[in-house]
Order: sequence, then structure tokens, then C-alpha cells
Amino acid sequence: MPSKISKIKNKKSKTVKKVTAKKAVKAKVATKTPAPTSLKLRGASKIAVSKSKKVASLNASVFDTKGKKVGNLSLPAEIFNAKINDSLMSQAVRVYLANQRQGTVKTKDRGEVNKTTKKIWQQKGTGRARHGSKRAPIFVGGGLAFGPKPRDFSLNLSKKMKTLALFSALSSKLKDSEIKIVKGLENITPKTKIMSGVLKSLGIEDKRILLIMPKVGKESQNVYRASRNITGVEILSANTINAYRVLDNKLVLLMKDAVDVIKDTFIQHLSKPHSLLSLNIKQKGAGFMKGQNK
Repeated sequence: MPSKISKIKNKKSKTVKKVTAKKAVKAKVATKTPAPTSLKLRGASKIAVSKSKKVASLNASVFDTKGKKVGNLSLPAEIFNAKINDSLMSQAVRVYLANQRQGTVKTKDRGEVNKTTKKIWQQKGTGRARHGSKRAPIFVGGGLAFGPKPRDFSLNLSKKMKTLALFSALSSKLKDSEIKIVKGLENITPKTKIMSGVLKSLGIEDKRILLIMPKVGKESQNVYRASRNITGVEILSANTINAYRVLDNKLVLLMKDAVDVIKDTFIQHLSKPHSLLSLNIKQKGAGFMKGQNK
């Protein structure tokens, strides 16, 4: 039988061999792996390349009233190249349609119907069921049980979410080639026949069209008068468009000046100046502290 001392010596020799083997493996890995400075240099070069990339500008063809291409127009990428968010667009459409509901329908129950309060017939002796009022819902002319009452169907959506939904709708229309930009439309005479000829020359006479004008004024008055009687044409000013109206029509016909109006109107909804935000937070905090001191 081996003694206890010999057993301890064998265990110590085994642990020493394991430690030396681990050191040898670490030395081999260190020789294979590159220096950490080279890794930093590689990462820095990748970052520099990614920063040098530029976002491609959006160019759209501009047509005249005869349907001929006149030139190109650079569109703002924030509006026409935004991320297409389907769930946000559906939410904006649902909110818009819900807010169109008046919710004023009302029926009269048995307590509101104008009928006599006399007992309809005597309690006993007739062989019929007993009744006390002619205004009960089972009689003709009586009240309606569980009828609709006035209610509020309105839903809320923040201004920023509405703007992002509009940008998603416009971006999807541009992606599907369902946006046309026209120049010189404000100079046409206010005649329906002339406007229908313009639509025919553009090849869009059989489609549901959303005509977006610049702000309402004398410049766009002729376009409005020429287009209002054409079936399938909806007219809106550029500062009042929304995601539902854009998605509800097959094609968006933009007047050239309307692009700048859309940019000036809706870009400001996306970002609020940090100075104003900090000012509001400070004012609220000061009011809270005053209330606590009281």
C-alpha cells in the first residue's frame, strides 16, 4: 500500500504539469492573435469609411401642363425618403376616421317618449297580461330599450406621430411611382375642360387624384376652380394634408411650389428646440418646489 506522503507528492506533480500545459497554450494563442493596436487601427478605418458615405439626394421629374418633362427637382429626404412605418400609418388612419364621427345619434327610452300615463287597461278581467304604461318598449310608439346614446368617438395622436405618418405615406407613394410634380399649373385658365386636358396629357385621367396646391390664395384660385368639378379629383392645400388623404387616393399630383410649403410646415413638428424644452422643464420644476415650500 502506498503511503500518504507518496500520494501527496503525486498530486503535486500532476498540478504542476497542468499549470505548465496551460501556460504553453496561452503562449501559442498570444503568438497567433494580432496586437491590440492593429485592432484599433482597423476599427478606426471602418468608422472613417462609414462617415465618408453620403446620402443620395432624391430627384423627381418635373412635367409641364402638356405632359413633357421640363427638368428635375431635388426632394427633401426627410419627407420623401423616410422610414415607411405601416403600423403608424394604420394608426393615423384609424384616428382620423374615428375623429370624423359625430357621435350625436340618440333614441328615446320609455321615460322620454311623449305618451299618456294612463293605465292601458284594467288590471284584472280582460284575460290579457297586466300592463301599466303604453310607453313600454313592446308597444308601437313606445320607447326604445338599449338604444344608442350620444358618445365621444374621438382619439388622440401626437403632432409628431401624425407628421411621421404623413412622411411615411409620401415616401411609400414616391417608392411606388405614384407622385407627379407639375410646373405652370397655376397659369391655366379656370376651365374644367382645360384641366381635364392637362390630366389627359399627363396620362392620369382615369385615376383617383389628390391635387396638392400651395397655400390657398389668388395664385391657386384658378387651379381650384378648374379642378373642383372633375370626378375623382380631391383638392387640398399643402399645409393641410394628412396621411389618410394621401393613402386614400391612387396618385398624388404636386404643384412645384407645394413641396417647399410641405417642408416649411411639417419639418418643424419633428424637432423642438432644446432651449425651449429646458426652459419648460425648469419652469415646471420651479413650480413644483414652490408648491412643496408652501
